[in-house]
Amino acid sequence: MNMLIDEWDLADEARRIGTRPRTIGELFAVERPPLTPLPVETFETGRWFTPRVDRFSQITVRTNRYSVPTRFIGRQVRVLLHASELVVFDGRTEIAQHERLLTKSGSRLEFDHYLEALLRKPGALPGATVLEQARAAGKFTPIHEAWWTAACNAHGDTAGTRALIEVLLLHRHMQHDHVVAGLAAALQVGALTADAAALEARRIADNDEPTSAKPRPRQTGLSQRPSPR
Repeated sequence: MNMLIDEWDLADEARRIGTRPRTIGELFAVERPPLTPLPVETFETGRWFTPRVDRFSQITVRTNRYSVPTRFIGRQVRVLLHASELVVFDGRTEIAQHERLLTKSGSRLEFDHYLEALLRKPGALPGATVLEQARAAGKFTPIHEAWWTAACNAHGDTAGTRALIEVLLLHRHMQHDHVVAGLAAALQVGALTADAAALEARRIADNDEPTSAKPRPRQTGLSQRPSPR
């Protein structure tokens, strides 16, 4: 598309306006010297807002609510709103990013933003809106559900839910598929603690690494000796 636009621009330079003796290209050559150069930085098309984070760890932008990490409750943050997304900043540090809602009075909540609070109050997890949204988005899978149910049956609702939340924290530094596969493996052998699920997830992640990414085995002194002549 850009190539077509360039071709149209070049073709248009030979055009004349009415009966003027000079072409478009010749007129522009006269006007070019006094023009200032284009700015180096990218022109920002988004709009800034400065909402305050409410007690539910959410901000309101254009009637819609978006979550941020719970440690920012009560703080005023900066929001850059674009046509399809919004980015939330604490000062210059990005703390959240969401796909923009096109409805009115909607909410978009990120499960990860609430994990520390849920770890302190695990009883708030069942029936929470953020859990329902995570299920609908496919982030909280049937494997999560099955392991959670089994952990609650084994350790009680509070301890089982707290163990699940500890597993969910693994998603911050591990691939989603590895954590889900680790939960499935742990469930299969009846390993219903967060440590056991984490161990299985790390084992699967290590086995899934490309061979070139794994450290090479250390050479022994014997292999480093020069061959006899």
